[in-house]
Amino acid sequence: MMPKTIGSTNQTSDDTPIELQEMAKAIASLPERYRDVVAPAMQRVVECSTRRRRILNLVQEALSQLRLDMKYLIFDLEATRRERDQYKEMLEKDGLL
Repeated sequence: MMPKTIGSTNQTSDDTPIELQEMAKAIASLPERYRDVVAPAMQRVVECSTRRRRILNLVQEALSQLRLDMKYLIFDLEATRRERDQYKEMLEKDGLL
């Protein structure tokens, strides 16, 4: 959900931090001439906050996927080592090593 414009009664979305929501309410209560000066900066702050949250979520998802991939790789490595040891043992039994 995108943040609403400053001129509306609720300029921020539900996922906007509570501190920014409170600041938006305070700005909305300012006289129009002050609000018009501060509102664009506030909108940029809200957009940056939303963008950072989205990036953080993407990074967290990527880390989770990386952890899962590492578990699969470790499992595969351990299985490969077991197979290698079994073949080595078979060769030693046959006197080929």
